[in-house]
Amino acid sequence: MIDWTDRHCRFFHRQLSARALLYTEMIVDEAVIHGDRDRLLGFSNPEHPVALQLGGSVPEKMAEATRIGTGFGYDEINMNVGCPSDRVQSGTFGACLMRQPDLVAECCAAMIAAVSVPVTVKCRIGVDEQVAEDVLPDFLTRIAAAGVSRVTIHARKAWLQGLSPKENRDIPPLDYPLVRAMKAAFPALHLSINGGIADLDAALGFLGPEGDLPAMDGVMIGRAAYHDPWTVLGRADSRVFGT
Repeated sequence: MIDWTDRHCRFFHRQLSARALLYTEMIVDEAVIHGDRDRLLGFSNPEHPVALQLGGSVPEKMAEATRIGTGFGYDEINMNVGCPSDRVQSGTFGACLMRQPDLVAECCAAMIAAVSVPVTVKCRIGVDEQVAEDVLPDFLTRIAAAGVSRVTIHARKAWLQGLSPKENRDIPPLDYPLVRAMKAAFPALHLSINGGIADLDAALGFLGPEGDLPAMDGVMIGRAAYHDPWTVLGRADSRVFGT
C-alpha cells in the first residue's frame, strides 16, 4: 500500500464504502517515533474504521509506535510480516520475520500490552525454501499464544532472493486451500485471506465454505481496490454487508 493508501486515497475510498476496513500505508516504527507524526499519522474522522499498519521488529519500539498510533485514534494496529522489499529486509521487518515467529510474538505481546485497540498481523504463508504447510501453523500458534486473535494471510510465499517486490505479488503461486485449512485448524482465530482477489465475486466465494473447508472470516483486497475502486468498494456495502 506504500504510495497508495495515504489519507487522501482513504478519504476517497470511504465515500464509496461506509463499512470496509481501510488500511494505511505501512509505516516504520522508527518513523512514527522520531518523524513528523502529523504528516505520517494524521487522518480525518470520516475515514473510520481505519487500521494503522506498522513495520518493525524491536518489541519496545513497536509498542511505542503502537501507543502513538492509538493516540491518533486508529481503530486497529496491524503488524506487517508480509512485505518482501529489499529495504524492508535490510531493516529486519516485513516478510523476513516469517523466519522469526518468536520475535513476532514478542512484538505482538508488547503491542497488545501497550493499548486497548486490536493488534493484528498480516503475514505470508512462508518465505523462500520454507515448507508452508509446516511454517504457517507454527507461526499462527506462536502469535495466538501472544494474544493475537486476528490475522490476514497473503496466500503466497515471498521469495526474498531472486524476485522483486512487484514479482512477489504475482509470480509465487497462490495456495488458497492452505489458508482455508488454517481456518479449519484454528477456528478461534479471525482469519482473513489476501492475494490475487480481484473482485467481489471472488471475495464472496471466500466468505462461504468450499467443500470440507470452512468460510474465511474476512477478505483483504489490495491492488484491485485502488486500481478499480468503484467496482470493488462501490458495491461492497450492499453485496457484502447487506446495507
